[in-house]
Amino acid sequence: MLGLHRGTQKISIRATVALTQSFNNLSIRHLSSSVQPEKREVVTFLSLNNLSDNEGAVKTRRRVGRGIGSSKGKTCGRGHKGQKARSGGGVKPFFEGGQTSFIKRVPKRGFKNNHAEPMVPINVGTLQDYIDMGRLVPSDEPLTIKDLVDAGVTKCSSVKHGVKLLAKGKERLRTPIKIEISRASEGAIEAIENVGGEITTVHYNRLALRALLKPEKFEIAPKRARPPPKLMQYYTDYEKRGFLSPEVQLKKL
Repeated sequence: MLGLHRGTQKISIRATVALTQSFNNLSIRHLSSSVQPEKREVVTFLSLNNLSDNEGAVKTRRRVGRGIGSSKGKTCGRGHKGQKARSGGGVKPFFEGGQTSFIKRVPKRGFKNNHAEPMVPINVGTLQDYIDMGRLVPSDEPLTIKDLVDAGVTKCSSVKHGVKLLAKGKERLRTPIKIEISRASEGAIEAIENVGGEITTVHYNRLALRALLKPEKFEIAPKRARPPPKLMQYYTDYEKRGFLSPEVQLKKL
């Protein structure tokens, strides 16, 4: 009887342990199924090893002339003969079938002068403004285009053929100045001389203008060229205050 009792105790202990283990497993499964893991956003940093085009951005072109199975074999989608079937053939986008083209039908007016030499316009009122600011300082030596560029009246890159002085703002001009300029209007000449100033129109070709504006580019300054025949009349006319006029030449003596 004692041995039977001990065997019964062992069986009951084993059953109790098995039940406990099964209960623990069920509780762990229940907890794992009820508690969901936290979803986190995966951040991918752009670097050279994962740099690529977007999906569908690059499409492989269809290779023509690779047999009838490629759908573009034999004639390669160009059809039989004709102008558009030839290599390098085809009509221009603006071809109108042989009728007079649109550009020929519309009327034309005016022209572009390829030999024009546009001057940078500067007004006498602007000169007075820069004198009042202290950026232009009149002296016994005449002001040149270089002085105007250094003062910021105009940009060096804008002066391609010279500078022309105009008379806008002449009622504000009160400082007598000496100036050498490429061209000048009658009103500008009159305004400068009315306040006791002096103006001379001087010819600069492209080389002389570059030597004047950027003297650091030249080890030896080139001589100033004489005006071409078509401009000789302008610079020998005293009414234009040309530097080759006899009256201006006599003043320099």
